[in-house]
Amino acid sequence: MTAPLHLLFVCTGNSCRSQMAEGWARTLGNERVVAESAGIEAHGKNPRAIAVMAEAGVDISAQESTRLDDDMLGRADLVVTVCGHADEHCPVLPPGVRKLHWPLQDPAKATGTEEEIMTEFRRVRDEVRQRVSTLLEAELPAHDTAPD
Repeated sequence: MTAPLHLLFVCTGNSCRSQMAEGWARTLGNERVVAESAGIEAHGKNPRAIAVMAEAGVDISAQESTRLDDDMLGRADLVVTVCGHADEHCPVLPPGVRKLHWPLQDPAKATGTEEEIMTEFRRVRDEVRQRVSTLLEAELPAHDTAPD
């Protein structure tokens, strides 16, 4: 069997967007994917992100908010930055590790009523799901057929 695709999702604080992406990649990729997430800093997990992912049937409550390190970069086949700050501050990647950038809005910066804020979290959750799904469709066939 082919080794799983190692994905690393990176944002500023590893509290919302990268956590959502890790959860979707684990769920949609099954055993074909090893997903991690990290931040340039670690801000802790956002309870609203956990809540909207749970609404979609994905439990991210056991994921940790972690700071990006060289070991994570070394394990990755593909690094996906999900905000401009992470894209600008992402360290130099090891040879052979590719990088993509997804400029996602930060739902933690949403303002308004609680329902308006949750609507923004759900919108970002759904956008992340679509992006992860598209990424997996593009990456896994090529990864699955790659020589060992």
